Order: sequence, then structure tokens, then C-alpha cells
Amino acid sequence: MRIFSWNVNGMRAAVRKGFLEWLHTEAPDVICLQEIKATPNDLIKEMAEPEGYHAVWNPAQRKGYSGVAILSKKKPKKIHLGMGIKRFDVEGRIIRLEYKDFDLLNIYFPNGTSGPERLKYKMDFYDAFLDHCESLRKEGKKLVITGDINTAHKAIDLKNPKPNAKNSGFLPEERAWLDKFVSHGYIDTFREFCQEPDHYTWWSYRANVREKNIGWRIDYFFVTEDLMSKVKDSCIYPKVMGSDHCPICLDIKTKLVM
Repeated sequence: MRIFSWNVNGMRAAVRKGFLEWLHTEAPDVICLQEIKATPNDLIKEMAEPEGYHAVWNPAQRKGYSGVAILSKKKPKKIHLGMGIKRFDVEGRIIRLEYKDFDLLNIYFPNGTSGPERLKYKMDFYDAFLDHCESLRKEGKKLVITGDINTAHKAIDLKNPKPNAKNSGFLPEERAWLDKFVSHGYIDTFREFCQEPDHYTWWSYRANVREKNIGWRIDYFFVTEDLMSKVKDSCIYPKVMGSDHCPICLDIKTKLVM
């Protein structure tokens, strides 16, 4: 099966830029969307309920902000919105779907660029998320985790690491959390298949930045160690336009069943 993930930076804008045509051409089994900035009521019916897909939406309470969604060809066994922590859940940042062989988590992690308070919020979210994942694993869950993490882990994951060492998205404490996350047995699947530089998932809208491939890899697929043997490939689609992010994809040898 094939799972995609994409920060669309506004669902309505993405639809105007051809998202539905791309969706029906690519026809993934599942696609996880971040930063939807809309509720289903804001969208045309073809997007709110795409043909052939079961749609789950978790918009933020604040209008036109944040939010995540998952489109799946098979209805999940159970749906969970948020982590049960109000200060995080009001921003519509997490959906978890339960399937027979694994749980799929779609997350839009906070951005820490707007100041110290927001950076603290981001780091608190990170810690709460790791605790949440660890509690699921104690229940025997196998996890596929995807989304916009909003941090480049290693120097290889952005074009200009040195000038960005003091900027949120590549701060030592943000990168240290990713070190800790990986040390708990969550595998960055893309790096299992590719150790080459210059593979990015986000580019600034500044002129010519994307054409010059001056980017950051901040969108990820992680799996728990007990699923890695089933992962066939993990890849990035930088040529797909429609957002300042591009889609990423996980090919995994399992069936999407309840």
C-alpha cells in the first residue's frame, strides 16, 4: 500500500492549484494532509468528500489556521482526534487512525519562529507527543507517523545549516528532541533508503529558491522498529507543485484493513 503526506498550506488554495486532479491521478491508498486552514464546510463537496475516499477532518478552532485531515480508501477501525491535551488539541494538529496492522498518526507540529513563547509551546508539544507515542506502544501498537515536523534533523537536511543554526527549525534543542525520538525506536524511513544530500520537502516562497533547490527536509515518515521490515520505499516528490511543501510517500507491505 502507498501512503502520502503533504502540507498543502491551505486546502482551498491547493484545490485551486490542481490538488484534486493530482489526487485522482496518483490515487494513493491514504493521504495525510497538514495545514489545511479550513473546515469541511469551507470546501467544495468534491474536496470535503472526495470520490473513493473516507475523509477525516480535524480543523483548528481558530479560523483559517493549522488543521489536519486524512483521506483513506478504507474506513479505519477507530478514529482519534488530538492527544487529550486541550492546549494542543484546539489547534487541530493530530489525527490517529486505527487499522488492523498499525496505527497511522498524521501530525502538524507547531512552528517556533514567532518568539520564545511559541518555541516553548513547540517543545512542550514535542515532549507530549513522544509520551503519547510511548503510551500507544505500551498498548502493543505498531505506529506509522507522518507529517510536518517543522525541524530539520541533521545538517544534510537543509541547504544552509550554518546560517540557520540559531533559527527555529534547526535549533540545537529541536534537533536534540529528534535525536531522542529516534533513540526511542522511531525510524526516519527516508534516511534508510537515501543518504544523499539535497533532498528537501519545503522551500521558501522567495524568488528562485525552489528552482535553486535551497530547501529544508522537515516532512517525515517514521515507523516503529517492528514495522521497518515491511517498508519497501520512502520517497520525496519535489516536482509536485501546489504548496511551499511537496508530497512525501511511504510504500509499505501491508493491507489497509479494519
